[in-house]
Amino acid sequence: MTGPSRKRSNLPVVAGVVAVIGVMGTLVAYSPTLYVMFCEATGFGGTTKRADAAPKAAGERVFTVRFDSNTDQGLPWKFKPMQTRETVQVGENGLAFYEARNSGAEAVVGTATYSVTPHKAAPYFVKIECFCFTEQVLQPGERVDMPVSYFVDPEILNDRNLDDVTTITLSYTFYRAKDQHLATPPKQTSRAAPAGSVSGTADVN
Repeated sequence: MTGPSRKRSNLPVVAGVVAVIGVMGTLVAYSPTLYVMFCEATGFGGTTKRADAAPKAAGERVFTVRFDSNTDQGLPWKFKPMQTRETVQVGENGLAFYEARNSGAEAVVGTATYSVTPHKAAPYFVKIECFCFTEQVLQPGERVDMPVSYFVDPEILNDRNLDDVTTITLSYTFYRAKDQHLATPPKQTSRAAPAGSVSGTADVN
């Protein structure tokens, strides 16, 4: 198949790719949380797994884990990893920290999306605890250290397709959450005066 015929046969594939990219862009723009849920369900974008604890035994193979950060322009935060890389053995519980600071003049709710590269390593990069699991609220000028607890699944040793991987990069992007209700303090309700009491002031002659 050559010429115009081949071009026509590729049109559905191109249209499908464009549609997926469009859906992903829409999810990130309007609901980063839904984007993360979609990626966890499909494996799109190198999304990691979750676990309650690391394996008891660690393997001998060693990986370098790099940490990356990005902040959407709509979020007035400074966000960065507190270490650029760590070296961990297979199955070893690693612990890293990210720093976030609200440089704006009001409280803001932020939510993070994440990915792992190379994408083929994502199924074996497992998180135990992560700030990305919940939305984060920072008051004006507030600074917080946010932990990430993780391990590389020993099952990676059985995947020959991963034999060439020595470095895994964990990347986060923080966005301004669409729903900012958590940033608004609850309204104070006035209490009713007890029976028999008198409110206000009285003139004293």
